[in-house]
Amino acid sequence: MSDETNNDEKIAANDEPEQSATEESTPEATLDEVNAEIEAELMDEMDSQAEEEQQSETDQLRAQAAVANDQVLRVQAEMQNVRRRAERDVENAHKYALDKFAADLLPVVDNLERALSAIDSADEGQKPVAEGIELTLKSFLDVLVRFKIEAIDPAGQPFDADLHQAVSMVPNPDLEHNTVMDVFQKGYTLNGRLVRPAMVVVSQG
Repeated sequence: MSDETNNDEKIAANDEPEQSATEESTPEATLDEVNAEIEAELMDEMDSQAEEEQQSETDQLRAQAAVANDQVLRVQAEMQNVRRRAERDVENAHKYALDKFAADLLPVVDNLERALSAIDSADEGQKPVAEGIELTLKSFLDVLVRFKIEAIDPAGQPFDADLHQAVSMVPNPDLEHNTVMDVFQKGYTLNGRLVRPAMVVVSQG
């Protein structure tokens, strides 16, 4: 009887430490798992924050690049406009450099034409004078044409306010209204730009 009791006590004594060890190991394992989960969550949150910050910085850099690119395009467009204006100004300066000089020469042409028209072509004594004036006038007109100075002689043409200046209007049933009947003074253009309008008489229908 005593042997059986001792055996039972030994078995009970052997069982108690095993049960205690099992109970002690379970909380430690659970704590490690919790810590691992927390660390994983923290790492995920940090990675997410880092991605958001990186995306925000990327968006800011893209916005700054877009603004800088727009400013560069504006500067380039402005520089092109400045260059075109400068080229146009230089071209106009070359084309119309003789504008004032041509205007000062035109009265000389007018006087030569008046002198030629005043000579009596039937008078043999005046014929050499007429030929000399005619040659001088022709040479003068050739020079004007060479420098792109062209005459406006609109007799019989419709009146053009951009090129002609009407000094009077005369009723004339044989002509259409606003037709140039007579030219008092020729007009001239320099490279297509008006230097002096033609002085004309216009028909009144």
